[in-house]
Amino acid sequence: MNGQPTWGTRLVAALGIGALAFLVLPLLIVVPMSFSSARSLAFPPPGFSLRWYETFFGDPSWMEALWNSLTIASISSVCATTLGGLAAYGLRRGTFRGRDVAESNFMAPLIVPTIIAAVAMYLAFAGVNLLGTFLGLVIAHTVLSVPLVIMVLGVAVRSFDVRIEQVGWSLGGSWFYTARTVLLPNIAPSVFAAWIFAFIGSFDEVIVTSFIGGTYETIPKKMFNELILQVNPTITAIATLLMLFTVVTLALTAWMLQRAGRLRSTLL
Repeated sequence: MNGQPTWGTRLVAALGIGALAFLVLPLLIVVPMSFSSARSLAFPPPGFSLRWYETFFGDPSWMEALWNSLTIASISSVCATTLGGLAAYGLRRGTFRGRDVAESNFMAPLIVPTIIAAVAMYLAFAGVNLLGTFLGLVIAHTVLSVPLVIMVLGVAVRSFDVRIEQVGWSLGGSWFYTARTVLLPNIAPSVFAAWIFAFIGSFDEVIVTSFIGGTYETIPKKMFNELILQVNPTITAIATLLMLFTVVTLALTAWMLQRAGRLRSTLL
């Protein structure tokens, strides 16, 4: 009542700080080790060196895995954003029977454990000769990313006043023209954020890729295989680069979503 924090509030804050420290501490160890001059993993590092970054960028196998990851993530994220955006619009604007069932079906990849989804895709793709193919990887990553897109764009579509779209229809504009000139420009930050989430989700995927990727190597899959065979210090440099990439993209996504929120407030 007097504005002083209670013991319960202090306990929750302490637990939150402890959980954050538990999650961040391994990162604070990996990053310095990626600049170590030692020939093996050693903490604290005996000296500063960029040898592991040079090894990563100078190894053709790592570069091939990086190119595969970037290509698959780029294509699958665009496909997921397109399909997920259409699904989100239909689920938020539609009034058809079974809409809740359809939405639950779209959310299934987020609820079902990834290993189960990987086994299911393995069996399905085996029947249509998509195992070990580039197309199979793109389809699998698209399926896994669509729910993330629906979650982000579903909120954006629901918060956008449908009456603005109806004005465009009443003036003779088709649905496609109205969506392209009215809806998309206003939810563009959310579309970009959805694409970023899909891209990161695809780039980081390892379980499904290991099941259906065949000889295709991606960065996460190769990292996993390297850890099975031996503890290669090059992985610390790759992990540091991935963390930097994730932090930058998530910060950019947060900025875009904040911008989208200000835009919606202006329209309202």
